[in-house]
Amino acid sequence: MAFNGWFSAASVALVLILAGPVARSQPVDLTLNLPDSPTPSLPQSSSGSSTPAAAGQSDSQASPPPAPAPQLTPEEQRKKAQEQLEQQEHQRVMRVMATFNTTGNKDAAPLTAGQKYQLFFKSATDPWPFLLAAFLAGTDQADNSFPQYGQGLKGYAKRFGASYTDYFVGNFFGNAVLASALREDPRYYQKGTGSYVGRALWAASGTVWCKRDSGTWGPNYANVMGNMVGAAISNFYYPAPNRTVGGTLERGVSVTAQAIIGSEVIEFWPDLVRRHNRKQAEKLARQQGATTTSQPAAPPSPQP
Repeated sequence: MAFNGWFSAASVALVLILAGPVARSQPVDLTLNLPDSPTPSLPQSSSGSSTPAAAGQSDSQASPPPAPAPQLTPEEQRKKAQEQLEQQEHQRVMRVMATFNTTGNKDAAPLTAGQKYQLFFKSATDPWPFLLAAFLAGTDQADNSFPQYGQGLKGYAKRFGASYTDYFVGNFFGNAVLASALREDPRYYQKGTGSYVGRALWAASGTVWCKRDSGTWGPNYANVMGNMVGAAISNFYYPAPNRTVGGTLERGVSVTAQAIIGSEVIEFWPDLVRRHNRKQAEKLARQQGATTTSQPAAPPSPQP
């Protein structure tokens, strides 16, 4: 597990280094940016002075405030959430890393219990967690973590099975069972704007702070408890020397650290893509400009 801890720390550092150039132009401001109060405009006459008639209008003549948006019925809300969920199921980073549990819509409709299970199974059966488990099993084997598993193909298969089972069980309890029972939203709400530090802290806090089905925010009990439940269940298939309180806590913290890394990547990946596209566009513009200047000017047309 020592290599996993090093890998987690190195991955966080890599995300911060890559995202750093994007954020240098952003001010570090962790305060809430509340909108300014609108300044009312007084009616003016053509001469520039306010008319007494306009100043003396009664409140009954003022335009009524806009009507609040109609409340959706439970069925309409379920259909809206299903549409948003189906859109999320196409999201990926680098066309590989599945980000189905992410939404950039701060007003996303709450998911029903059935939709939370649907989201979990869609994520758990995607190729991405199998690729991640294969990578982590390889790092464990190279570091000879859990030496009782041995080496060779058999040892790798045991490490792969343990790594994927950690993912499956932790997410099953955290994102489906407990999230449904506690009425918590298992999705990560991408911030997308604000200072670099504020967004990095927001992404890291997603493992312990979440949105609830009621629309309020609070502690992410489902995720924290799910990680610990998964770590406790893993004592059934990890070697006996690792079935200790310390080993259980280490596995639970390791899963949480991996989730933080994923949130940081998801939060800043759009910035990195935009920066890359801008650099490519600038490079193409320079190349086109150099080609234009290197071409000889066309000779003047002969006069009749």
